[in-house]
Amino acid sequence: MGKLYYGGNGHEIEIEDRLLSHLKVVMLAKLRRGESFALSWTVDPDHGSGRGTVWLSPGVDLEFRFYGNRPPMLNRAWISALNSSAERGELAMVPEPADPSEGMAAARA
Repeated sequence: MGKLYYGGNGHEIEIEDRLLSHLKVVMLAKLRRGESFALSWTVDPDHGSGRGTVWLSPGVDLEFRFYGNRPPMLNRAWISALNSSAERGELAMVPEPADPSEGMAAARA
């Protein structure tokens, strides 16, 4: 389980490593372009349940901390789905869709 540390006070959000890797790609691209956006998530029932949202802007401190030491293969379809939610104004942690390129590789084998 990875962690996203947000802001100067080190607010911590626990996120599974694979999802965090994909969020990192989308978030850093938006922040490099100078875009601000909201990041929303569902709180695990083990941590009280509910929902959370933070506002991210280029001036906010972020740290991505991963439990594993090897980055996962990225799923372009998931990055696209995450980016689409961010373009609507709120980056939501949507479930991972099937990667179409994986299906094409299996069909060629």
